[in-house]
Amino acid sequence: MVENKENSIVSGKSQGIEEEQTEFSLRPQTLKEYLGQNRVKKELAVYIEAAKKRDEALDHVLLYGPPGLGKTTLAFVIANELGVNLKSTSGPAIEKAGDLVALLTDLDPGDILFIDEIHRLAKPIEEVLYSAMEDYYVDIVIGEGQTTHAVHVPLPPFTLVGATTLAGQLSAPLRDRFGIVEHLQYYSISELEKIISRSSSVFKIEIAAQAAHELARRSRGTPRVANRLLRRVRDFAQVKGEQIISFTTTTNSLKQLQVDDEGLNQTDRKILRVMIENYHGGPVGIRTLAANTGEDVETIQSLYEPYLLQQGFLLMTPRGRVVTDKAYLQLGLPIPNE
Repeated sequence: MVENKENSIVSGKSQGIEEEQTEFSLRPQTLKEYLGQNRVKKELAVYIEAAKKRDEALDHVLLYGPPGLGKTTLAFVIANELGVNLKSTSGPAIEKAGDLVALLTDLDPGDILFIDEIHRLAKPIEEVLYSAMEDYYVDIVIGEGQTTHAVHVPLPPFTLVGATTLAGQLSAPLRDRFGIVEHLQYYSISELEKIISRSSSVFKIEIAAQAAHELARRSRGTPRVANRLLRRVRDFAQVKGEQIISFTTTTNSLKQLQVDDEGLNQTDRKILRVMIENYHGGPVGIRTLAANTGEDVETIQSLYEPYLLQQGFLLMTPRGRVVTDKAYLQLGLPIPNE
């Protein structure tokens, strides 16, 4: 049985109780139930089966990619497939070496320690992990003054599963200690349609095929966004008394939610508009962009920028970010002559 998540920090912001409960109810329990990320699933299935046959702890796993693609869910699935417990925390929640040691010593052989936002671990905490990951022990210093002494603490064989939206911010020594490194990609529209269909059955409401397609098309390639939009569209449909969520209700709801036909939300458009109106489309540095939009640098880098880049609204140059012609067209603005 996998333990409930002890700390939940998603994209730097805590979710509401209702959303956490919904996320848990939508969460698949096995690799077979987990939709999308086929390459990652195939590889993990081999590694998990091999570890079980050798009766060993699975090698340490690093999952990276944009927010909302299922990194946390995949950690729980790995634990279920191995038949072990999972203890969950986040990088910012581990403030002292003692906090980490307490988590590690509470694990049984083969258990999983899941650290979300692992790139935000403090450097002294990260260094404690090195010996824990490689040789299953930690050396900690206790006492003060003349009573100070080192204590050698052996650990059971365990698996560290780390998740990050910013893999480049991990130090090389920590990154190199992960034997399994998997990059989660954005989902296709057809994969999101299947997720929306599954989620609607959990919500006990039907959704028309055309409506599910439209919702998937505007979900930024991200299951979390798809499920969040589905919840809101469901609200509009139920207030209207619909037994099946219609295409018309879906498009009208998304318009009210300010999600456009490319899946851009109000903040996406604000970022593009600031670049165009204040800096003639760029190039613009990330800190300048953060100061002008009121968003912090990490939020822009992890939550908004990857999708804008992938969809061709932004380009990265040595001097900074530059808006493309596609962004001008999407905002209904004239493209500059130069």
